[in-house]
Amino acid sequence: MDATVVLVGVVIGIGIFGFPPLVAQHATSEVMYIALWCAGGLVMLVGALCYAELGSAYPGAGGEYLYLTRAWGARVGLLFAWARCTVIQTGAIAVVAYIYGDYAQRLMPLGTYGPALHAAISVVALTALNVVGTRHSKRLQWVFTLLTLTALGAVLVASLSTSAGDGQPPMAPAVLAGNPAGLMGMGMVFVLLTYGGWNEAAYLSGELREPGRNMSRVLLIGTVVVTGAYLLTNLALLEIFGLQGLRDTPALGAEVMQLAAGPYAAALLSLMICATALSTINGTIITGARVYYALGRDVPKLRALSGWSARNETPVAALLVQGAITLGLVGLGAFSQNSVQTLVAYTAPVFWIFMLLVAASVWRLRQLDPDRPRPFRAPFYPLPPLLLGLTCAGLVYSSAVYAGAGALIGLAVLAAGIPMLRLLKPARLPD
Repeated sequence: MDATVVLVGVVIGIGIFGFPPLVAQHATSEVMYIALWCAGGLVMLVGALCYAELGSAYPGAGGEYLYLTRAWGARVGLLFAWARCTVIQTGAIAVVAYIYGDYAQRLMPLGTYGPALHAAISVVALTALNVVGTRHSKRLQWVFTLLTLTALGAVLVASLSTSAGDGQPPMAPAVLAGNPAGLMGMGMVFVLLTYGGWNEAAYLSGELREPGRNMSRVLLIGTVVVTGAYLLTNLALLEIFGLQGLRDTPALGAEVMQLAAGPYAAALLSLMICATALSTINGTIITGARVYYALGRDVPKLRALSGWSARNETPVAALLVQGAITLGLVGLGAFSQNSVQTLVAYTAPVFWIFMLLVAASVWRLRQLDPDRPRPFRAPFYPLPPLLLGLTCAGLVYSSAVYAGAGALIGLAVLAAGIPMLRLLKPARLPD
């Protein structure tokens, strides 16, 4: 149950309050808008089936690092670990920390660099909480997740008493030029950013009781909860704003409550949105440190990263290194005009490259390791890994087009890890 709560808390995060306008700007109709969110749920389900098979067959801490190493070799696994440590995971934490910082700055201004300061404080505080022990952080995750679902429920209830005309939203900008396939691809980038995190429970497989049976439950139950919540929320947003109003309404949650119940309700929901962001940060910190731990376990020169506190049941060294790199990215974002977009541009293409390799790993590991016990096998094989792989290939292209120079920076950091592969020889192949 704790792993399911972590998964739901990571996925149903701050993105649902920030990315729908960007999705709407790439939808030519309300039908297309809802279709994009349904497609996102389908991708999440297909991905969950792939991860359920991989997680049940290889239930060790490390998740994608372990799968990629066994499927494609130690060098690919090490390159992924480098990318996750320097680009993917730390960048994702920094993105959400900045969204939290923007909302927290409205409630408690801290000056020109207030959002960056709030972001840094959240990273330091939640990292420290996890160093003390994941038992405490998982209890807090329950609270955060309940507040997140309460915030979504408030939006749904508000839609019953508010219509698109009540708020008189301003005219939306024109839809970006491009063919329908291109618009849909760009929209899916933001949809799946909102769904991002559905794979994170795989990192907890090494700590689950009976992972062969429970991993599939965690991922599949989490998929149903998340997809249902997102569809209901987006139907409510269309009811309130309409498609054109939605395109030009960045502060969705606060605007809904402002229309339905006034400024005090808007402030209360802003507090809940801050809790939503903290939920995402906390869940991502919990899962992210496991890759550092696995990397230190398998690479002799990085063995310090595998330090584990038996008393607190937590990878202390991994958490501290992850926190330090994340703070560096928060500092980088402080000097850009739009911190969130800068960090999204930095992370997205690299993430989808490795997700494509993970999808292909389902097929490759069935070929390389056919006798491996697989308590859960993806149904309708090979459709799940094939559909996930094709989606990832399209998203690599779409995210690179959106990211521009930011994508080049992220790819350059990824390439900087290649020389490391010649210096670091894995001690052993992960189990």
